[in-house]
Amino acid sequence: MTTLEGSVALVTGGSRGIGKALVEALYERGATKVYATARDPRTVTHPDAVPLALEVSDPSSVAAAAAQAQDVTILINNAGASVSANFLDSPVEDVRREFETNFYGPLLVTRAFVPILERNGGGHILNVHSVLSWLGIAGSYSASKAAFWSQSNSLRLDLKPRGIDLTGLHVGYVDTDMTAKVDAPKSTPESVAAQALDGIESGALEVLADDVTRQVKAGLSADPAVLYPQLAA
Repeated sequence: MTTLEGSVALVTGGSRGIGKALVEALYERGATKVYATARDPRTVTHPDAVPLALEVSDPSSVAAAAAQAQDVTILINNAGASVSANFLDSPVEDVRREFETNFYGPLLVTRAFVPILERNGGGHILNVHSVLSWLGIAGSYSASKAAFWSQSNSLRLDLKPRGIDLTGLHVGYVDTDMTAKVDAPKSTPESVAAQALDGIESGALEVLADDVTRQVKAGLSADPAVLYPQLAA
């Protein structure tokens, strides 16, 4: 299990939404330092956070961030993109761009920070997935999150002997800028952040942060027509 008291964390996409709520909650639980990354670090508003420039899909940017944050013990891969390209009609470049941010981006960050976590005595990684990891209704976004989920499952096996645990966070609609136009029940970023940090502290492999996510996960063992009723028509 991981203790947040006295930890040093890095949160990608830490200037808004779930990332911002995670930064706030980490300090509330006793983290001594939290690096909050953003493409433009001036958008980080928490008074105690350490703003850090980071473009997760750019290897040189990732390397520069890792060089500045050598004391990290908890890594939170939260940054993501929502392109939701249609596989048949959208430019393939749109699909590729989503994978660069949602799959390759966290992989680059993880590869850069695992040696740091090891040197600091082990640690914890939180990967922010989505209920759409298991529900293919958002084109390239769903596919990229499904691939990220699979990445986490593989990494978990590789990280355990290094003294590093990994928690996957799955959540449906959250009240952030990304879902501003969605008319549906939403979780608050603060609720999601609290559950995510509870999962880190308890050593949970996965955190399912709302009822919709729990229902979809439970339905994965059923026939695909259960999750996609239009296929049964």
